Amino acid sequence: MSVDPFSDILRFTNAESLVTGGFTAGGRWAIRFPAPDKIKFFAVVKGRCWARIDGEEPPSRFETGDVGLLSARRSFVLASDLDVPAVDAMTLFSRADRTGAVAVGEGDDFAHIGGHVLLDPASGRLLADVLPPWIHVPAASPQAAAFRWLLDQLVAERRADLPGAPLATAHLAQLLFIQILRAHLRTSGPMPAGWLRALGDPRLAPALRLMHDDPARAWHLDELAKACAMSRTTFALHFRSVAGVAPLTYLTEWRMRLAERALREEATPVATIGQALGYTSESAFSTAFKRVTGTSPRAYRDSVRISA
Repeated sequence: MSVDPFSDILRFTNAESLVTGGFTAGGRWAIRFPAPDKIKFFAVVKGRCWARIDGEEPPSRFETGDVGLLSARRSFVLASDLDVPAVDAMTLFSRADRTGAVAVGEGDDFAHIGGHVLLDPASGRLLADVLPPWIHVPAASPQAAAFRWLLDQLVAERRADLPGAPLATAHLAQLLFIQILRAHLRTSGPMPAGWLRALGDPRLAPALRLMHDDPARAWHLDELAKACAMSRTTFALHFRSVAGVAPLTYLTEWRMRLAERALREEATPVATIGQALGYTSESAFSTAFKRVTGTSPRAYRDSVRISA
């Protein structure tokens, strides 16, 4: 079975989604949340509200089933009415129950669930750096069809407190994050050239699968173009316009990401790492690694050990 590049990169970044809390509300209310230090997601599971993100205009109207993903360090306000003075979220959630939930105002005509996405401190930048600051996926969009079931299940798991609930909730949150990224790839406007945009391009999918399936192979442009049913020239131009780099440059950069992980996490000799990634000598591997990262493999490994 061939490797799915999207899954490959999510595994590489150790992306892990966690539901951390939620709240119910009624009447007129407003809550200000501090700028998150992690990727933040939230969903409206009942009712509607406004979301005002610092630096984003105009405010977004959230309906039942809408999901938001905030990757920028920006504070934001959720409110039934943006003219209501906002209470501080940290003060509010200091009295949360064991599930992390609180009640705001009078009644429960609104319900929210939220969490965050953890990424590996080193490899996670690969994903964090290409996400837009703010993603809003409306429940009315065709791509959001799966959200309703996931949100219902998340709410049910948190309420029922059944055996295995924390694990089930974590898996559901992970699926929600994947669905948000899928919806973004399918519905967003023109994205900057880069690997995330490339993963959403069905014309490039066969070549990306080949490179991720066997990154050590000495792939030729003709082979990759043929897999995508394009001429060599058309493939090279289209790949560069979408990914921002040439196909074989993409392959080399992915190899170096894999090399960085091996250098951080393993005691494997540098020459062996290079050989596993398709380089015939330690010298050839070191030259490629330094060209892409700016440092030699040994210097990179030493710097990681010093900072650990």
